[in-house]
Amino acid sequence: MTTPEITKPRLAVRAIMLHQNRLLLVNAWPDGVSDLWCAPGGGVERGQSLPDNLHREVHEECGLQIAIGAPCLINEFHDPQSRFHQVDIYFRAVIIGGSIDPAWIDPAGVVTTRRFVSETELRGLRYKPDSLPEVAWGAPAWDGRALYDALEPIVR
Repeated sequence: MTTPEITKPRLAVRAIMLHQNRLLLVNAWPDGVSDLWCAPGGGVERGQSLPDNLHREVHEECGLQIAIGAPCLINEFHDPQSRFHQVDIYFRAVIIGGSIDPAWIDPAGVVTTRRFVSETELRGLRYKPDSLPEVAWGAPAWDGRALYDALEPIVR
């Protein structure tokens, strides 16, 4: 029998947070085994709203309280070598409490590094999704609609 985790896409939520025109990123690989950066967030738990999940994930990973705005991106990625497939829904958010503390410990032990980066700094890093700079700093030419990033391969 195949488990649902393998046969169904995983749903996750992420936050696009600009503070002083710098984007908050996390390295979501335990002990930094990869140099890949992404927006903070994580898996959705059944029975909780998407914003409630995002509040929880950002607090766990970064120690921050946030106000959540509109969705701005739907991104899909998969691992062509396995059956892993994830759908991320990105929301605009602002920090309303807390601050980045290098001593903060993610209870799940996944995020060990977090930082704010400029657009120029981001372009010098490995990051996912590919549309991250456009979503964070691009002109709001979408008339308030969320962008859709087609299925892209996961990067390890």
